[in-house]
Amino acid sequence: MDARPAPAPKHFSMLRAFHLADAFTLLNAACGVAAIGMAMRALVTQRVDELLIAAAFAPAALVFDVLDGRVARWRRTSSALGRELDSLADVISFGVAPAALAYACGMQGAWDALVLVYFVCCGVSRLARYNVTAESMAGETGKVTHFEGTPIPTSVLLTAILAVFAWRGQSGAALPGGVWTIAGADLHPLVLLFALSGTLMVSKTLRIPKL
Repeated sequence: MDARPAPAPKHFSMLRAFHLADAFTLLNAACGVAAIGMAMRALVTQRVDELLIAAAFAPAALVFDVLDGRVARWRRTSSALGRELDSLADVISFGVAPAALAYACGMQGAWDALVLVYFVCCGVSRLARYNVTAESMAGETGKVTHFEGTPIPTSVLLTAILAVFAWRGQSGAALPGGVWTIAGADLHPLVLLFALSGTLMVSKTLRIPKL
């Protein structure tokens, strides 16, 4: 029996594969993680200013998300790794973080949780579909000309709405729309905005030109 060890696999050099644009992508992800952390802290302290800080990381993440694409085009360094990094960062910053903020703002019923999970899953599905179909959607120039469904960064609008309500003292038990009890579980009507956002993200009939 041949007991010789199998040849060592070629290792992928992560550092060599990184480009300047990827640094902005990671800053996007860092903003998302920071937003989740602040939302969790606000759950413990019940401080409105910490909810507002958590919400403020959303536009910061959006800035980095825009910059990474522009830097990649400027330096002509787009890559498959960069695309995957961008999707993973967007899931954190524009999927999980808004859901965590919504929970911290008071959407903590069982139906609320179900809707927030749906929202995040829609965001993940939206990004996966884009990565798979980007080539087929590209025009003659080889660039994607439109989006199918709303891009996941549009969830920044949801974060802004929550921030305004929190600033006005309308969080927790004071959430606009009150709370409904359905089959023994709570649903805050405001969470339906997340259901709408998720549904629009995975829509195949809604086409939005890419600027």
